[in-house]
Amino acid sequence: MILEQLNKEDVLILAIETSCDETAASVVKNGREVLSNVIYTQIALHTKFGGVVPEIASRKHIEKINQVIEGALEEAGVTLKDITAVAVTYGPGLVGALLVGVSEAKAICFATGLPLIGVHHISGHISANYIEHRELEPPFVCLVASGGHSHLVTVRDYGEYAIIGRTRDDAAGEAFDKVARAIGLGYPGGPKIDRLSREGNPEAIPFPRAKVGENEYDFSFSGLKSAVLNYLNSCQMKGEEVNKADVAASFQKAVTDVLVEHSLHAVKEFGFDKFAIAGGVAANSSLRAAFEQECARRGITFYHPSPVYCTDNAAMIGVAGYYEYIRGVRHGYDLNAVPNLGL
Repeated sequence: MILEQLNKEDVLILAIETSCDETAASVVKNGREVLSNVIYTQIALHTKFGGVVPEIASRKHIEKINQVIEGALEEAGVTLKDITAVAVTYGPGLVGALLVGVSEAKAICFATGLPLIGVHHISGHISANYIEHRELEPPFVCLVASGGHSHLVTVRDYGEYAIIGRTRDDAAGEAFDKVARAIGLGYPGGPKIDRLSREGNPEAIPFPRAKVGENEYDFSFSGLKSAVLNYLNSCQMKGEEVNKADVAASFQKAVTDVLVEHSLHAVKEFGFDKFAIAGGVAANSSLRAAFEQECARRGITFYHPSPVYCTDNAAMIGVAGYYEYIRGVRHGYDLNAVPNLGL
């Protein structure tokens, strides 16, 4: 189908991603081959504030975006004359950060005459699975879990999605960050909790697993976050020592149990035999191991990107942009940043 049509002539997508605090550019060939993937991360800059400061992120994007794009072209061994189209994240995300990438992409297209393709950030995360799993094709179910999103999505075709479940409050990654801050680990919380959890007992503290009555596929993590805070406050009032590793491991197990249960229930109910994860939380080692085990037990083929493609990057935007390009999607110079863009 699409893959067969596209192998007739090489399509090179220059992709740009600036939705949050990573300035990234990539060149992707035919939707599945990453020729370059350059990422400038601002984590060290925002760590002192305990989280991303939007204004600082936007200014740093402006400083770095040109050199990041030049680096991506150089690493790929191409120039703008070799590029077929430019893809850029235009939402969702931080509006100021998004505007930097969108403005840069429009400027390049205006100067070169190249087609402009706006890409949905979540579509990019889902598409990251195509990079290292060339056999993967829709339909399948995908869990997108990150600092801003916890979506359970059916991937009907390339670029065609239906959200069947979402968080009612905190996203999974947001809960990781807040709990990490509460136990004194700092920002970013996800990787730090993942590392500390290996030293703890995941069954030490019986934190709750929330279910949402109106939709069996929806998530809620605010109650779990509150339970952790209440536990920490209770220990402090009683003068009891807190085992941070046990707290981290028990919290992580509670999040993992909910994500696995809801996701694989959806795979079964929708009659699919393929399941994928995406987003920053998808890099969590405990979550990946739990899905590996449960998918193997249930006869479901499990896909996940390497950690570098789980966090924000431009390669995933290039992959998603490629399939949009094939479908004939083109945007004009009136393309704008849409911070709350729906899937």
